[in-house]
Amino acid sequence: MPPVTLTPALRQEYERLFNAMDIVPARQGTVDRLCDGIVADRARYAAVERSSGVPWPFVAVVHNMEADRRFDRHLHNGDPLTARTRQVPAGRPKAGAPPFTWEVSCADALACRSLSGANDWSLGGMLYQLEGYNGWGYRRFHPHVLSPYLWSFSSHYDRGKYVADGRWSDDARSAQCGAAVLLRRLAERGAIHLADQPAPPPPAAAEPMVRYSAARPKDAAAAARAEDLQRWLNTFPGIFVKVDGAPGQRTSDAYRRVTGHLLPGDPRVA
Repeated sequence: MPPVTLTPALRQEYERLFNAMDIVPARQGTVDRLCDGIVADRARYAAVERSSGVPWPFVAVVHNMEADRRFDRHLHNGDPLTARTRQVPAGRPKAGAPPFTWEVSCADALACRSLSGANDWSLGGMLYQLEGYNGWGYRRFHPHVLSPYLWSFSSHYDRGKYVADGRWSDDARSAQCGAAVLLRRLAERGAIHLADQPAPPPPAAAEPMVRYSAARPKDAAAAARAEDLQRWLNTFPGIFVKVDGAPGQRTSDAYRRVTGHLLPGDPRVA
């Protein structure tokens, strides 16, 4: 079977899904806790980026997916660093002797997949590499299910997964947060910047009128207007705002990117 390549159509698919994603409300707390941990360990991931050229957010979310962010596990597949990997890819790293440091294992995991700063690390390119890291079985053999490795805990995924190598279940649900979901939430929080996403153009239509509020307004109509504003802001390239009805600083900053003005009532307005 020919390899999956990053065509313009596939790139557009990734970008469309990422921009249209909603995190499942019941999973929001878990997603935020995972992002808290990623941000706390950012310096260690950034050191890998400096040595390999691979963006630290990619390393971080793969580390979460493969090893539950444990630094005593191989980035390849989550096997213990006390020995070479046993699962696929087995026998890694080939050089050196165990126990391995996480950094040595990480460098080998990236190198054996030919990942470096020379790869395409646009949004579409990163999502392509993430899906490939887990394998193309969903796309090739079960295209009705978007890979939970990317989209679990989002509006794009409900059920269907491989429960073991080569064993498929239509009813099984992934209990792990998808990598694209983590990236989206990190972007919403301002922890990462997706450099290839262009600045938003001037608005083509009048924006909803919403006043700044650090918390969700108690008035249901005002909260609904805030949610409408956040959804509208998310239609602009490079803007990722959580739709929670609380038009605080992140929403106001996004509003300024689109209109040139902060929200009315923002304490930063002179």
